[in-house]
Amino acid sequence: MPGLTIGDTIPDLEVETTHGKIRIHDFIGSGYAIVFSHPGDFTPVCTTELGMMAKYAPEFEKRGVKLLGLSCDDVESHKAWIKDIEAYTTGCNVSYPIAADPKREVIKQLNMVDPDEHDDKGQLPSRALHIVGPDKKVKVSFLYPATTGRNMDEVLRVVDALQKAAERKVATPVNWKPGDKVVIPPGVSNEEADKMFPQGYDTVDLPSEKQYLRFAEA
Repeated sequence: MPGLTIGDTIPDLEVETTHGKIRIHDFIGSGYAIVFSHPGDFTPVCTTELGMMAKYAPEFEKRGVKLLGLSCDDVESHKAWIKDIEAYTTGCNVSYPIAADPKREVIKQLNMVDPDEHDDKGQLPSRALHIVGPDKKVKVSFLYPATTGRNMDEVLRVVDALQKAAERKVATPVNWKPGDKVVIPPGVSNEEADKMFPQGYDTVDLPSEKQYLRFAEA
């Protein structure tokens, strides 16, 4: 469906959460945030996901990333469900807020509506996730069907890649993980690359003889 996507500023909505009222832009502050929706409380896939997100919370915190969950259930439902989440995922503590959206207005503004999932009140949230930068713009969006749980290792890897790209003005190649070489973007001339990477970089010889594939340590 059309709506919020990469490069858009996330709406500065005020939402009711398990931590009280939150204004999204204030919540994000000067760091990054992950805003993720789930189809419903007390559902199996979501229970596994929110527990694992809680288990990964310390890693996100190290990177200056805040977490904000969301579904169309109310706050009291969220609070009751958290007990199940923490019981299922051993050692997890759901310390991040979960927003309520019983009128299903927030999910529309955040482009988190599942066109195929309904209940007697209308459309349900999709299994969506936005990574939002300090500039309040959406940097990455994941969208999964209700049947498929997300991979938190991949979410964490993408955060690392985004932050590395922003910090060093580079790009990350396929399957990149912290410690791997990065790619020098095409818009960076060799002269600029020499200044950016005084330790040197590698240019791959290709049949086209175009020297566009350059790797560097960063």
